[in-house]
Amino acid sequence: MPFPDIDPVLIEIGPFAVRWYALAYIAGLILGWRYIIALAETPRLWSGPSPVTRTDADDMLLWAALGVILGGRLGYVLVYNPAYFISHPLEILYVWQGGMSFHGGAFGVLIAMLLFSRARNIPLLSLLDLVSAAVPIGIFFGRLANFINSELWGRVTDAPWGIVFPNGGPLPRHPSQLYEAALEGVLLFIVLRVLTHRFNALRKPGIVMSAFIAGYGFARTAVEFFREPDQQIGYLFGGWFTMGMALSIPMVFAGGALAWHFATRTPETAPASKRK
Repeated sequence: MPFPDIDPVLIEIGPFAVRWYALAYIAGLILGWRYIIALAETPRLWSGPSPVTRTDADDMLLWAALGVILGGRLGYVLVYNPAYFISHPLEILYVWQGGMSFHGGAFGVLIAMLLFSRARNIPLLSLLDLVSAAVPIGIFFGRLANFINSELWGRVTDAPWGIVFPNGGPLPRHPSQLYEAALEGVLLFIVLRVLTHRFNALRKPGIVMSAFIAGYGFARTAVEFFREPDQQIGYLFGGWFTMGMALSIPMVFAGGALAWHFATRTPETAPASKRK
């Protein structure tokens, strides 16, 4: 299949350009923020008063945005291509060209939420549960932007849905960005939605966060079998193992262990809000 004729730049007026990549991040942040408000303002999902107010959710948006952008970019620079950016330091700022690490962005959001929870005296686990429930929305739009940018494409395939990417050589490749949008975005969102609305997981702080960690790790590891590894890194240990797997497989085990811990501990040990 030929690659769809989609210009990465939606609108360009002189030096001003609006790119799909930037719009994807904006859409993910705004829709995620609205979803967090909806969860926080649904009383039946909580065993008591919601620990996050509308004002908290509004202010948290900026903190989350900074965590995603700074963490995602620095994660990519330091883990995936440090040698290149040492030689081209100014290009670290060129985020519109792509090159964002999910794992780095997740770590950046974790640090941002840790600081925010301290500043607002909000229970950290409940805050991370809300953020985790909304993250798949951002992942979905981010992976669509990767597809439009013709980056992070998959391995060569003879499948009928293989796509010839403009910068991926003459052979068709797996549209692994769309696989990730489906698994890490849509499917993971549905799983977390079922946990919050059918199993009342928000009443046990830490469950939703743990399920997200394990779910993302599993989905990303599965897609890595179809995704072409970064050229500057290639396969690890001389075989099929990739950096994405190395970063994601531990998430499956860590998330599962955390989910078990938070699900089985008694309510008396769960953190309570100290806000007055």
